[in-house]
Amino acid sequence: MPAGAARRVRASGARQQQGSPKRAGSTAAAAGHQSLEHRILLTATLCLLAFGAVMVYSASSATTLLQGQGNGSSFLIKYVIYGGVGLIVMRVLARDGVAKVQSITAPLLIVSFVLVLAVHIPHVGVSVNGARRWIGPGSLQFQPSELLKLALVLYSATLLARRPQRVHDLRALANPLLLVVGAACLLVGTQPDLGSAMVIAFTTAALLVATGIPLRKLAIVGGAVLALVFIYALARPYARARLTSFVDPWAHAAGSGFQAVQGQIAIGSGGLLGVGPGESVQKIFYLPEAPTDFILAVIAEELGVVGVCALLFLYGLIAYAGLRAAKAARSLYSALLAVGMTALIVSQALLNVFAVLGLAPLTGVTLPFVSYGSSSLIVMLAAMGLLLNVAAGGTAHVRAVAPSRARSGDASGREPARWSRDSRDSRSSREPSTEEDRDRRGRDRRARRARAGGGRSAAG
Repeated sequence: MPAGAARRVRASGARQQQGSPKRAGSTAAAAGHQSLEHRILLTATLCLLAFGAVMVYSASSATTLLQGQGNGSSFLIKYVIYGGVGLIVMRVLARDGVAKVQSITAPLLIVSFVLVLAVHIPHVGVSVNGARRWIGPGSLQFQPSELLKLALVLYSATLLARRPQRVHDLRALANPLLLVVGAACLLVGTQPDLGSAMVIAFTTAALLVATGIPLRKLAIVGGAVLALVFIYALARPYARARLTSFVDPWAHAAGSGFQAVQGQIAIGSGGLLGVGPGESVQKIFYLPEAPTDFILAVIAEELGVVGVCALLFLYGLIAYAGLRAAKAARSLYSALLAVGMTALIVSQALLNVFAVLGLAPLTGVTLPFVSYGSSSLIVMLAAMGLLLNVAAGGTAHVRAVAPSRARSGDASGREPARWSRDSRDSRSSREPSTEEDRDRRGRDRRARRARAGGGRSAAG
């Protein structure tokens, strides 16, 4: 190789080596950039998990030690293991979960219904404190209703994104969406698990509002749901006792109101700043289910009103960032998915808080990310993974279905289809806009006139 050619090759290689760090740096910067909503959601989730690990250990260690069940860290170890599994699921779904869950929504819904039905099979379902909600042996028990909540959000978001006009027609809304949701609530309520049924109802209502259901039709659906809940409460002694003790728990302090009374005593003992971390008295054989349903009462006793407000602030951040992510979503399906996951997390948190504070009946719903519970912890982290994916710009395309001509006379026929920004952008990239068509036709006319004028001049 000539010397000049060798020098040129070495100089070109040097320039490439000098330019590669810049390109690598810009690529890394682009990959590391996340939206504000994504950072808020991730930070709030990690803070809640750290807070939950501390409070689960505080709420369970004294009781397990006094009962001779080890060194008092068994609940903490299980919480860390299940939290680790949940974080792995969250990480996987946060990368491209929205694009993948759409294909498994139908199988996941079917499996969830089958597992909820299996709870009632003898020697398969496990009964704890009079409720059959779990399946599986020992510490590997799983609560199928938690998976059913997630599957229903995915199913509802897919159905509403495919045909959003159905919210303007109660018949189209009832078949199949409300029928499926009603069947799920009925199956969960027979366990009995009124809390999960209420969370499913609240989450579905949030999705309907996000899709644009008129308030009159929402009031009709809500009234029907309340009537069914009232009939259910009258028919089942378990639910009737919960509602009665909620009205006046101190009148039933030795029976159905025992849990609510002990929780209120714990909250009142904490005051503004609490008695100090680990110093709760109510958690020792007084407060039932301290690491799970009533962990908020332990937080209120040990950390006071300040600790409870800090916890509510973190859930408020999740609600704020989740709704902002839904507003900025690039497709209707992604927006509904973000609304559904946010409603699933926040409604369960508020229901637990209201129950412990005595503002709602006790339902057995855990506090998301904080309470001990394998099924709830993993499913809530999976929901957060999907929400993080939407916040990071993840999307999936659902083919929207326009109203049929045969139904053009009803409300759904009169309502125009709501298309996502992604579908509008994809259509605009494939089809020219009206202005572009007008400009193109004008240019063609001017070109034809110019050619005609040139021909006449040549003939003259």
